[in-house]
Amino acid sequence: MKKKFSVKWKASKQPRKQRKYRHNASLHIRRKMMSVNLSKELRKKYGMRNFPAVKDDLVKVLIGEFKDKTGKVSIVNLKKLKITIDGIYRTKKDGTKIPVKFDPSKLQIKELNLEDKKRKETLERKNIISNKEQTTKDQKLIINKNKSNK
Repeated sequence: MKKKFSVKWKASKQPRKQRKYRHNASLHIRRKMMSVNLSKELRKKYGMRNFPAVKDDLVKVLIGEFKDKTGKVSIVNLKKLKITIDGIYRTKKDGTKIPVKFDPSKLQIKELNLEDKKRKETLERKNIISNKEQTTKDQKLIINKNKSNK
């Protein structure tokens, strides 16, 4: 197996190759791996299913010990591909509190942090693209119906 990271790699059934891909991925690809599911309201509003998590996004935990708890994202760790949330801690035996690290697939974004201009622009751009795709699909359906009626 190659040691160098391949950007053209699509997929493999072998878990070892999947782990190797995630481990050797560069930061711009890791950022995409940190995408979190959007809530139904945000999906309708922006026309997309998921979006990379950023500090201060309001997030809900979907699975595990802390299910249904919400909080703001405090740390997005690209190195370990984990997210920590304010207010969710695990207590050690000596009484110290440690923030719990979550996998992005176990979370859902309830509210987006739109302070960053670039983030706003990408949401608008992607929303415009998805709206155009939807309208072209609708137009094709109308054209097909008209042809079948003739």
